[in-house]
Amino acid sequence: MLDSAAWGCKAKAKALLGGAVLAVAGMGWSAPVNDGMAVAAAAPAASASAPVEGTRWLAGPPGSALPLGEALEKAKDGDTIELLSGEYPGAWVIEGKRLTLRGMDGDKRAVLKGDGKPGMHKALLTVRGGEVTLQGIEFRGARNREGNAAGVRLEGGRLTVQRCSFFDNETGLLATRDEKAELRIEASAFGSAPRVVGSLPHLLNVGRIARLTVNGTRFQQGYEGHLIKTRARENLFTYNFIHDGLRGGASYEIDIANGGLATLIGNVIGQGADAQNQVLVAYGTEDAAWDRNRLVLAHNTFINHGWMPAWFLRVIDKNLPPGTEVLAVNNLLVGGGVFEWGNKGRFEGNRHALRRMLRDADTQAFELPAGSRLRDQGVDPRSIGGTDLSPKAEFDFAKGTRPLPNGLNAWSPGAYQQ
Repeated sequence: MLDSAAWGCKAKAKALLGGAVLAVAGMGWSAPVNDGMAVAAAAPAASASAPVEGTRWLAGPPGSALPLGEALEKAKDGDTIELLSGEYPGAWVIEGKRLTLRGMDGDKRAVLKGDGKPGMHKALLTVRGGEVTLQGIEFRGARNREGNAAGVRLEGGRLTVQRCSFFDNETGLLATRDEKAELRIEASAFGSAPRVVGSLPHLLNVGRIARLTVNGTRFQQGYEGHLIKTRARENLFTYNFIHDGLRGGASYEIDIANGGLATLIGNVIGQGADAQNQVLVAYGTEDAAWDRNRLVLAHNTFINHGWMPAWFLRVIDKNLPPGTEVLAVNNLLVGGGVFEWGNKGRFEGNRHALRRMLRDADTQAFELPAGSRLRDQGVDPRSIGGTDLSPKAEFDFAKGTRPLPNGLNAWSPGAYQQ
């Protein structure tokens, strides 16, 4: 990893970004980077017929030749900002741009960090409109005087989050109301909610946006608030690990508050013994906001670590339009609790189990062992309700997800087939 001080020279730059264009602080020009090492020089004019590649900026923590704030001001649509490892205290705004912010690979991450003291900022990073992708960045320690500071705040536009982590924030990621906005989260991690009584921090809090997609992502260590709260029109949760831990103290694991279209396939959804509320997944806890409403749950593993029975699923019919469809197929229900009871809908292939019937629940190995009598006891999920609900992958701690082999013709209840 380069030391950021090495970028202070205005006459020469050594680049790590092969095949890109590197913009150097203090210069009015840039240079193509070919073999990983280059001297800055005037960039050749682009061919009129060749596709134009955005500029790639290299920014660092305070004291670097190109601080993050300056890079955000200079960057234009299609550009990428690479972040050197280190801590970035402060708060930043991206408004109406199409940008990628990427933490450089290495032993240490780029950390956008609050100082842990209440301040004026609503978020460490605010995205207002445009189309932004965040990759390989950590957001930590967001605090404000209202107690609702977020690691990232989405105020419209499209935001994609990949391989990022959100720890010790009053809200991990907050999306405010904008019915055209879209949020996609992949292979990321949310956890370590501040343990402040009465604060109700949510790890992920999504307002009335058009679409929320979460794939291969881990949510753990909540406190009083929900792990996930969403009011989006469309919600897709696939192959996630939404598990609060053995003694977790969150409330709901997933609260789909305003109904809408919600599909959950292949997730591990677990509630700790110190949970504030005995509901794992809730649908319709607030008034319905959308014209189309349907809840689908297929091949999820629900786990209740507490002594008291839980609501694995609770659908609040009084808040939903008549005829709202609920479809639940091949879910595995571990520990004491109810699933079908009190919920109207179509339920097929769901099975109850005890913790000791899993491979090793204490080490979070929630697969059914090879000799389990529940193996291959699910129904065929490929054409139920006119939809293919078969899982195509499984959650993987190292990669986010791992694909399932093609050609499966026997199905086990729960999130794991292998």
